[in-house]
Amino acid sequence: MVGTLGGGYDPGFLRESVELPNPADATVLLDYTHFSIRLRAPRRLAAVAAVNINGRELVPLAREGTWHFDTRLPRMLQTGPEVYLSNELDRGHLVRRRDPVWGDETTARHANQETFAYSNAAPQAAAFNQGMELWRGLEDHVLSHAEEYDARISVFTGPVLADDDVPYRGVQIPRKFWKIAAWTMDGRLAAAGFLLDQSPLLGKDELAQAIRERLLADEPPPLGPFRAFQVPLRGISALAGIPLTQLEESDRFSVGGERPRPENNAMLLTDVAQIRL
Repeated sequence: MVGTLGGGYDPGFLRESVELPNPADATVLLDYTHFSIRLRAPRRLAAVAAVNINGRELVPLAREGTWHFDTRLPRMLQTGPEVYLSNELDRGHLVRRRDPVWGDETTARHANQETFAYSNAAPQAAAFNQGMELWRGLEDHVLSHAEEYDARISVFTGPVLADDDVPYRGVQIPRKFWKIAAWTMDGRLAAAGFLLDQSPLLGKDELAQAIRERLLADEPPPLGPFRAFQVPLRGISALAGIPLTQLEESDRFSVGGERPRPENNAMLLTDVAQIRL
């Protein structure tokens, strides 16, 4: 199922226009219902996923959907089911299933199914932990904050596609993911940035040995417990290789005084109450 009943990501969705971030590396633009993806073909993964969320029109549909390839792209450019077969990797939604599910019921159902496109998935550790639950709840927390204003937010998400990500079944497995939420306060743009790190907590030699052993056993590279951070947006820009000038200027984490150096100012999150909005 491919279509755009509600249009792709809309840069004019908020009171202040926000363009879809465009990575320095070439990508393929794919529009879906209320969201868009820029896919980096050599990595077979999205570099950026962007969604508009209308909190007042969300439709509470059950978690139902069928994973599928996007027919607009050759299958060889998409990370399909073979990467997730018989291992401890999850097909992690980049655009959350419920986020674009708003509007009339037909549009909402269409959006729900479109979130199950393989272009909207990236391999993530399947094991439950607190950090992952916190990551999944960030949009809800920001949306609750925006409710006071216009109950609309735009969310941008992507993996950090590092050159040294370890290959597994033809796909390099990302260790980090980033997320940016943008909304308007009194007509002005505000934004907050977050980083999810599933890097294994091992020493260099231990990590090298663990990678060798797991790949020989046809298991994915070792991944650590999810750790979620709030980070300055310019740090995300540097990590992901994506210009974010407009959003950086609205970064709530950097409000008040000179902007901090990104490498020294990531704040580990253990509760949404810590988030600076």
